[in-house]
Amino acid sequence: MTNRLPADRIIVPLDVANATAAHRLIDQTPQVTFWKVGLELFVSSGPEILQYLKSQGKRIFLDLKFHDIPNTMAGACRAASQYGVDLLTVHATAGPDALKAAVEAAQAGAQTAQQSPPQLIAVTVLTSISNRSLALDLKIPLELPDYALQMALLSQQVGLAGSVCSPHEAELLRRCCGQDWLLICPGVRPTWSQTGDQKRVMTPSEAVQAGADFLVIGRPITQSPDPSGAFQRICESLS
Repeated sequence: MTNRLPADRIIVPLDVANATAAHRLIDQTPQVTFWKVGLELFVSSGPEILQYLKSQGKRIFLDLKFHDIPNTMAGACRAASQYGVDLLTVHATAGPDALKAAVEAAQAGAQTAQQSPPQLIAVTVLTSISNRSLALDLKIPLELPDYALQMALLSQQVGLAGSVCSPHEAELLRRCCGQDWLLICPGVRPTWSQTGDQKRVMTPSEAVQAGADFLVIGRPITQSPDPSGAFQRICESLS
């Protein structure tokens, strides 16, 4: 696994309602180098927030979780690639044809826009879904780690760069998918924070030891009275 500084491993979600709140949070934590823009903020602010992050020299994880037919997936990834984001999520359950179309379109769109192409990251199983829910509610007859692995292997075969997974699946995916497969892990909480709606969590140091490349850590930082101090405290726990 590539050596990274602790601060470069942490992706902080801009889970706020609008661009004004996003700018405020970015200004409060200038040492954060990697930000995640999800559905709520992107729908409310559009590409302006991406342009602002780029102007500040930040890396961007555009977490829109595209999931559609191949033609629509291709169009969405082609459009998203023009912004010069670093990571872009798609749902692995869209299937191999849609995933392959997404990869090809992202490459073509970035080339047209003279940007570096985003690395496409597969969402395997949302960290809010438990093993019980997978079996009883979604009727998937596989244990959760096995299902996450199958989705990751499918995505790897068609050219994606990595997957989002719970840190509890990181060790298995690292072993089976290899060192070059990026693992982005939400569901990471310091010992001093609450788990919230995440069902499968680990501490930052545990997640890195399990094989995670990047840790998505939101509320312990963004809802802290001192976001900058909370971020620094997590970095120190990884040093």
